[in-house]
Amino acid sequence: MANQVVLITGALSGIGRAAALAFAQDGARIVVSGRREDAGRALAMELRDHGAQAEFIQADVRRDEDMEKLVGQTIARFGRVDVAINSAGTEGQPGPVTEQTAESYAATFDTNVLGTVLAMKYELRAMQKQGQGSIVNVSSTMGHKGGPGASIYTASKHAIEGLTKSAALEVVGSGVRVNAVAPGPVETELLNRFTGNADRKAALIAGVPMKRVGQPDEIAQAILFLASDKASFITGQIVAIDGGKSAQ
Repeated sequence: MANQVVLITGALSGIGRAAALAFAQDGARIVVSGRREDAGRALAMELRDHGAQAEFIQADVRRDEDMEKLVGQTIARFGRVDVAINSAGTEGQPGPVTEQTAESYAATFDTNVLGTVLAMKYELRAMQKQGQGSIVNVSSTMGHKGGPGASIYTASKHAIEGLTKSAALEVVGSGVRVNAVAPGPVETELLNRFTGNADRKAALIAGVPMKRVGQPDEIAQAILFLASDKASFITGQIVAIDGGKSAQ
């Protein structure tokens, strides 16, 4: 990954943050993005402490103009964008379908689905012009298994997986690859918000064959591989990283 330019949305916490640190240790030049300026600037400084060239660009993935600006400023700063990791996401409002509203649906889909669409729109344009690039979207095991109380979140992750496959086929002849990772339960703030308490979290973990949650850096290492030339014959794939959960 040395000298490659990596753009990461949703980079300020969880899997996105772990990916940023992994790419920094691998010698990449990195643009991290999110909505919280203080956290973003602190992360960029931390990445520089690891020896990486790193910049923070504040952006909201739900806004078309922000995504156009984000990709444009990345290219203005570093000359290109070789890898894009789209990890911005929200768990939405957990609960049964009967408790969902138009507002809870929109809040989840605007970040998880629209955010991925808008990010890929400008990332793919830039990569097609370059004649090469790799995009890795962040889905979830729930995107193909589902789960009670996670109807809207599950639907949004189904959508991300469909977008990933469709986009991969659209650009397959241009030297650009598009894949996604589908993590199982991972030790993040999102997981703690989703489960709500220790008992519910323990029950979720009990359903993982390995009987533990994943760590963000474990997901980051898989992302690093998919984005690299070592995965040059892989595109349009959803790679489960879930302790055996999807094998059940």
